[in-house]
Amino acid sequence: MKKLAWVSILGATAAGAAMTLRRSQSSAPEGVAGRRKGLISHTLEAGARAIQKTAPLNRFNIYLVGFHPMKDDPQHQMEAHHFCHQLNEDFAQCVLFDGNGPEARLNGIEYIISERLFDSLPEEEKQYWHPHNYEILSGQLVAPKVPELAEHELMLLKMNSYGKTWHVWDTSGRSGRTDIPMGPPMLAWSFNRDGEVDPELVSSRDRSLGISTDEKRRHRQDLVRMAHPQCGVATLLGRFQRPTEPIPGVVDVHEKSRAATTW
Repeated sequence: MKKLAWVSILGATAAGAAMTLRRSQSSAPEGVAGRRKGLISHTLEAGARAIQKTAPLNRFNIYLVGFHPMKDDPQHQMEAHHFCHQLNEDFAQCVLFDGNGPEARLNGIEYIISERLFDSLPEEEKQYWHPHNYEILSGQLVAPKVPELAEHELMLLKMNSYGKTWHVWDTSGRSGRTDIPMGPPMLAWSFNRDGEVDPELVSSRDRSLGISTDEKRRHRQDLVRMAHPQCGVATLLGRFQRPTEPIPGVVDVHEKSRAATTW
C-alpha cells in the first residue's frame, strides 16, 4: 500500500517535475562538478517535498554574515554566510555557505557557545574555539535586513561568545579546484585586530548587502563595556602581512594576566 501511495505521488508530480526540469536547464548551478539533474531526480525531489519533512532545517532562521581567516593560513580568508539555529541561550549551531542565493554552496559548519560553556571546556579543547568580540565590536559581523535595534540586541547576546568553525569547501580557488570540495577540513579563526582582514572582502560584502561596517561599529560602541578578555585573541598576532592595531574591548585573557602579574 505504501508503495502504491509513493508511486501515485510520483505520478502526480512527474508533470510538475518535467516543467521544473525545463526551467532548470538554463539555470543549473555553475561551478559544481557533475551533470545536470535529470527528470528522475526532479521527480524524486518533488515527491519527497510532498511527503517528507525537513524539521531539522526549519529552525535555521538566524542569518549572519562575517569573515573567517584559516587558523593555519591566516592569509586565506573568506566571507561566511551563517544560517543558525539557537538551541538554547548558550548554544547555537550554524551551517555555512559561500553566498545567500539559491545556488550557494555549503562550505562549512560553526558551533557558537557562550562564555560560560567555553569556561567548562578542557584546556586541550579550547584551542579549536575562536573569540567573537572583535567581530561584533568592529562591525564585521552583521545580520542582514534585521532592524538596527534588533541586530544590536542579537550582538549583545553574542558578546563574549566563542565559535568552533570548520570549512570543508574552498570555493575561492585558493586550494585548487573550486567545483568540488578538495583537501582536508580547515579550522577557521576570527579576526581580532584592525588591519587583519582583507579590506576588499569587507567593502565587497558591504556593497553587496548595502550596509556600512564602519557605521555598525559606531553603533556598537556601547557594547565595549560588556566585553571580557577572551582566549585566542592573540593567537594570530604577527601573522598578517598588513600592519594591525587593537581596538577597545578586545583583549587576550593571557595578556591581562601578564599585566596583572607585572603590576
